[in-house]
Amino acid sequence: MQTQFNITQLANSHIAEAERVLRKCVHCGFCLATCPTYVLLGDERDSPRGRIYMIKGMLESGSAADKATVRHVDRCLSCLSCMTTCPSGVDYMHLVDYVRSHIAETYQRPLFERLIRRMLAVLLTRPNLFRLAVIAARGPGLVGQFFPGSLGALMRLSFRPVYAPSWVDRPQIIAAQGASRRKRVALLNGCVQKALAPQINEATVRLLSRHGCEVVVVKGAGCCGALSLHQGERAAAETWARANIEAFSAQHRQAPLDAVVSNASGCGTMVKDYGRLFRDNPDLAESAAEIAGKARDITEVMAELGPLNTIGLGKLRVAYHGACSLQHGQKLHEGPKALLTEAGFDVCEAAEGHLCCGSAGTYNILQPDLARRMLERKAEMLEQTEPDIIATGNIGCMTQIASGTHIPVVHTAELLDWATGGPIPPALAGRSLAT
Repeated sequence: MQTQFNITQLANSHIAEAERVLRKCVHCGFCLATCPTYVLLGDERDSPRGRIYMIKGMLESGSAADKATVRHVDRCLSCLSCMTTCPSGVDYMHLVDYVRSHIAETYQRPLFERLIRRMLAVLLTRPNLFRLAVIAARGPGLVGQFFPGSLGALMRLSFRPVYAPSWVDRPQIIAAQGASRRKRVALLNGCVQKALAPQINEATVRLLSRHGCEVVVVKGAGCCGALSLHQGERAAAETWARANIEAFSAQHRQAPLDAVVSNASGCGTMVKDYGRLFRDNPDLAESAAEIAGKARDITEVMAELGPLNTIGLGKLRVAYHGACSLQHGQKLHEGPKALLTEAGFDVCEAAEGHLCCGSAGTYNILQPDLARRMLERKAEMLEQTEPDIIATGNIGCMTQIASGTHIPVVHTAELLDWATGGPIPPALAGRSLAT
């Protein structure tokens, strides 16, 4: 794509990077068939190629974002399916992240929308506060009805009552089981997941420990920053990321870490990008790159540790849903399925597995109508495989899909933990499962 930025504009490193990304686009249109919003709406402006045209015009002119551009960029899920498809290597992920920052700086959203976005930024990044909100959303009367549609539904969907922090939330060291320690890893235990589904972190710690890992829950680590970044709040995202880098770096200096493990694929994608986020920061660039280089999804670590110490569960049929941030963001898709197969499950994958379920961080709250349509399509495809269980590697996908199907939705780490001697996942307890 030909661009027309002037020298002054290109002196801005973000504009210079945007120009390099824009120039790679050759208008081929391969991205159209794999973009969830284009598949649903058929509007070129709701495709990666169409958004790129709008972004190019806005940035070249140096103008503030207008209502039309904001509407179509907001409809983008950042699922990154287009990047998996693109033959030219267009770095759409970083382009749209920068554009969201530009929108936040130049566009005045309606008051109610600003309030919702502010509430999300505050609630979803602070587990204790979100835990209180979950309790309120379940309660009777006006308090339980205060939270808007999809946000209230998400908080009422928690997989079990969560009134107190989990035992894995506090900073500690969990010893490796077995005669010798194989790895020393830090757990990125996330934010909203700790309030919605603490059993995921618990299963992850048991699984790692059982297979010879010493697991460190690091003091000072928290939200990865992805939620803020995807809302255009780059400064807030950098603040969250900086805290994690400093916390993990301090732990690594104290005793070397082999990996920083994430079990929420959206968080893992963000942490793996810390090096890029701080590449122009002379104080943090080196440590950010080091932590990013150590970031691993739980399935990556388990594949490195293999083989699994399974106990021989029956042959349950598992439909695997590849979270977008895992299969497109981290390019991890076959590995999780291979682990589930090794654990003894009959693994299948639904049609259109590359398309997003509609969760996408806060997308199902901010774009509820589109998210609902994506969910209905995803649930139908998953149910057609007639599984006993749906497995995925991201809390957002779990809550979204669970709201649209009767089939239990379980985290991959929970299934691997169960198959190697851990307790049955809470979502499966009391259910009659064919084995």
